[in-house]
Amino acid sequence: MILRRSHPSDKLIVVSRQITIQNELGLHARPAAEFVRVANGFRAEITLIKGEQRFSASSLIDVLRANLDRGATAMLEARGADAEAAITRLEKLLVEFRDRKED
Repeated sequence: MILRRSHPSDKLIVVSRQITIQNELGLHARPAAEFVRVANGFRAEITLIKGEQRFSASSLIDVLRANLDRGATAMLEARGADAEAAITRLEKLLVEFRDRKED
């Protein structure tokens, strides 16, 4: 599901997509570190939302605290001018993790 909202008063773009972790070992330290590195390459504020909790995608500790094991679902939300690009890239990265044998 893709949600996209734009707030004309402040030009803030918000994009959200539901993700499912599909790689065998989940989002453990190595892929989580790469996920954070990629997230930090965007100007958008990126958040993982799991249940009622929000985790900053720019913090390795937060991403690990989200406890995203195989099969876990979460909402990936980005706020900012490059929100759409950020969500698209991170979603693609999660697919790459699934296809790697070492992760």
